[in-house]
Amino acid sequence: GADPAKITVIHNWADTTAIVPSDRHNAFASTHALDDRFVVLHAGNIGLSQNLDAVIDAAELLRSRSRVLFLFIGDGNRKATLQATVEARGLTNVQFLPFQPRDQLRWTYASSDVCLVSLKPGLAGYIVPSKLYPILAAGRPYVAAVESPSEVAALTTRHGCGVLSEPGDAAALAAHIAELDNDVAGRLAMGARAREAASLFARDRQVAAHAQVLTELAGRC
Repeated sequence: GADPAKITVIHNWADTTAIVPSDRHNAFASTHALDDRFVVLHAGNIGLSQNLDAVIDAAELLRSRSRVLFLFIGDGNRKATLQATVEARGLTNVQFLPFQPRDQLRWTYASSDVCLVSLKPGLAGYIVPSKLYPILAAGRPYVAAVESPSEVAALTTRHGCGVLSEPGDAAALAAHIAELDNDVAGRLAMGARAREAASLFARDRQVAAHAQVLTELAGRC
């Protein structure tokens, strides 16, 4: 029953001037032997809410596709467990790297072909993954394993910049990744639409919205 006129929504954002669509073949990719791989990137927290066991299961389902590499960049309380699972299963298509310096974000995203956004069921409405916004800024397509009543799903459907997958369904996730591996034109088109959507979530735009709210409130005092 709240008055909509009294509500302002300010979104998460990314620095769309620092993170821009960039050459897939770059120094970061070369350093980590990514040039000839189809890189599926999870960048950010490796924690309890991301449902990443399903990602490891998807990697196992795709182990025969030698070109596909699942790359985790980041840290968190689930990282050691996931690394142990990868080692126990003998998966050679999964790689872990630590958090990278902020000035390297442009190149870490550029070195990917597809990004991942994943949440456990039941978290829609409680968590909006901030990793989505630099993915958009980088102009990269993504697979979002999230529930349909979520901000990520709504944005993905509205802008056509990614693929939705049922959270926790490793077989569906693997199938979507295989389809994107085979569809270069589709990936490029989604990436272009992602960059277009990024302008709505640019840092300067959202900071200006903060400033406007504060100015309006101050004027009422």
